[in-house]
Amino acid sequence: MKIFQRSIRLQPKQRGFHLITKEIIQNFPQINQIYTGICQVFIQHTSASLTINENADPTVRHDFETYFNKAVPENDPDYLHTDEGPDDMPAHLKAAILGTSVMIPVTDGRLALGTWQGIYLCEHRDHGGSRNILITAWGE
Repeated sequence: MKIFQRSIRLQPKQRGFHLITKEIIQNFPQINQIYTGICQVFIQHTSASLTINENADPTVRHDFETYFNKAVPENDPDYLHTDEGPDDMPAHLKAAILGTSVMIPVTDGRLALGTWQGIYLCEHRDHGGSRNILITAWGE
């Protein structure tokens, strides 16, 4: 079995849902050495998350942001953790809901994503800064 791991740093992105599939693939060429396996993409932060979803229609990204802003509003008077501003606790809650990693099968040296699937960086902060991503792939 082969195991490869690489850490990459994504440039700061504005609040919202951003496709990062190409950045993951471009920064992890070792994946082409795996015929059959698994790739985990993990974000090392608590106020941003990852998900896999529709990669063609940009309105999906807008609708995601709209939904999560309604579901987890800012300025809720019940939040205690507000040290870094009104987007602080909502960002942590959104990240907890969506999660910190995605697992993708690897087939013939490529991520086996569906036709309309892409990997999203979900930036939940107004000024989140750069984000560290750890990519690990293993298989035969």
